[in-house]
Amino acid sequence: MKQKLVVGLAALASLLVAAPAFAQGTAPAGTPATNWPLFGGLLALGLAAGLCALGQGKAISAACEGVARNPGARPHLFLFMILGLVFIETLVLYTLAIVIFKT
Repeated sequence: MKQKLVVGLAALASLLVAAPAFAQGTAPAGTPATNWPLFGGLLALGLAAGLCALGQGKAISAACEGVARNPGARPHLFLFMILGLVFIETLVLYTLAIVIFKT
């Protein structure tokens, strides 16, 4: 019972805190109400970072499996794994640069 009361009061407090945000005045003429290019750029950055993290995890797991199967190939696998991780991470850095320069 007490937990439901705490959750209810927290929800009511968050609604009361958010109410003044809707009481803003209008934007001056000629300025957009929202910054859609920034929103799109940040969405692209988040998508690129998330997918690159998945790709890096897959690359590292494949390299670990390769070393487990053939420990003698570790130096070669390590080189190609690091090279692949660099290429994957470059995508996030390019996306960040595009977001910074376009918005």
